[in-house]
Amino acid sequence: MNTSNTATNVRNKKRKNLTPEIQFRLNLDHCSKNKDLSTAISLFDSVPTTGSEIHLTHHHYNSLLYICSNSVNSDHPSTKSSAIEFGFRVYHHMIANHVSPSEATVTAVARLAAAKADGDAAFELARSVGNQGKLRTYAPALLCFCRNGMADKASEVEEHMGSLGLRLEEPELSALLKVNVEKGKGDKVYEYLHKLRASVREVNESTANILESWFCGEVASDVGLEIQNVDHVNQVKLRNGDGWHGLGWLGKGKWVVHRSNVVSDGRCCTCGEQLTCVDIDTTETERFAQSVASLAMEREVQSNFKEFQDWIEECSDYEAIVDGANVGLYQQNFAEGGFSIPQLDAVVRELYSRSKKWPLIILHKKRIRQLLEKASNRDLLQDWIDQGLLYGTPYGSNDDWYWLYAAVKLKCLLVTNDEMRDHTFELLGNSFFLRWKERHQVKYTFVKGNLKLLMPPTYSLVIQESEKGSWHVPVAGETIDESLRTWLCITRSGSCDALASGLNDDNQLSNSNKLETLANRNNSVGHSDDKLTSITGKRKERSSSSPEV
Repeated sequence: MNTSNTATNVRNKKRKNLTPEIQFRLNLDHCSKNKDLSTAISLFDSVPTTGSEIHLTHHHYNSLLYICSNSVNSDHPSTKSSAIEFGFRVYHHMIANHVSPSEATVTAVARLAAAKADGDAAFELARSVGNQGKLRTYAPALLCFCRNGMADKASEVEEHMGSLGLRLEEPELSALLKVNVEKGKGDKVYEYLHKLRASVREVNESTANILESWFCGEVASDVGLEIQNVDHVNQVKLRNGDGWHGLGWLGKGKWVVHRSNVVSDGRCCTCGEQLTCVDIDTTETERFAQSVASLAMEREVQSNFKEFQDWIEECSDYEAIVDGANVGLYQQNFAEGGFSIPQLDAVVRELYSRSKKWPLIILHKKRIRQLLEKASNRDLLQDWIDQGLLYGTPYGSNDDWYWLYAAVKLKCLLVTNDEMRDHTFELLGNSFFLRWKERHQVKYTFVKGNLKLLMPPTYSLVIQESEKGSWHVPVAGETIDESLRTWLCITRSGSCDALASGLNDDNQLSNSNKLETLANRNNSVGHSDDKLTSITGKRKERSSSSPEV
């Protein structure tokens, strides 16, 4: 018996037994998979208008519209035209049959409207889904207005998206930059450049070219404020996290744009400016601390964590927090291994040698009691307790909440190799957690018993705006050696001269109020950081009370 023929006969028999509706769906799925517009049109037209056994559902309509919205990108004008015409025919058929469009439906139709340059229709469609709208729902209208040179309309879409809490990504921000560069709208270019800074770490080559075209143009040379009060600019910059000031274009005269590199210590090879390691700003830091505390209060014995919060308020003279369990148990997974007090002591002493301030060690009370049972540990542990260096977290608690909260609240370094990727930290979200980790986490290693601390990077791979009014923009590209990465170095010689002269005359503050107004207006643009050597700022005197053990 021929098994091949038997299998074919079985398949053919199954096909014959398929209902028209199932057969229609299988054929439509095949068209969708292959983005086959012409077959999809024929398939749709084959459905009788009355008495049909095929009941068109959301899935059918969305599959057809998906095929159409993909086909509008065709290089063949006739295919694009057919896709638009057929897509709207499907959409009107859907509405006529009282099938309510979903967000996916509206997104596909908005793409069709944008393809025929009708940005208003695309925007109206996107707004029809209310709070269900996504970035993809509004992007067709925004990009359509940008392509058509309608900068004000594009900004209207962007502002509406912002009111819904939608964050733009590089393609949309790049389009907004381009249209506002073309229209010579300096304030808008500044606004969207900051939103780009807050959204991406490095820019694509196409975005870099748009920025170069702006800074090399005449309009850019004509906008800017004289730097009258350098201290004021620095204060705002530090408050924002040391990576940007947001006060508007600073300086006068032509911009000079170079393709440059940045060496390992953070200095630009072209202008010599020192880039910074960017932190989250003051507002974000406080919000982050509150989030950690709220989650900890939900999962810990509330009275215990509240006591810790109160204690931190009183004892805030720390510049580093040590995850004691992480350090003590490092590489101890061998037969004679256990908790290594010498490792923890090495980390504590190294931190003191660097800043002349002792760190705070967070460790479970249960662990502390166990360590105190060993005579060789008692003197050192008691010394830490007496100096206020050791805080014992309660029985049954998760010490992660304690060391994380202390590091965030006190704006100090956190020594741990914990990658902070488990469910505990996922609850906090990733909007600024990664930026905070980059700036504050200190990792470590022991090689043949010798400690090596891996400090935060000397500078951040992000767009940076300096107190001189200059900009440094990293360009995306595969590179093993970061010193070979391309950066846009954008400076004004006049600004550098003003800074070098140290202008800080109280009689020359005519622009201060204007700068502050610009800062307030741009505060919604994005956020950044603080400097490593002065991360904690001025602290209160340490309380005479010792940490709880």
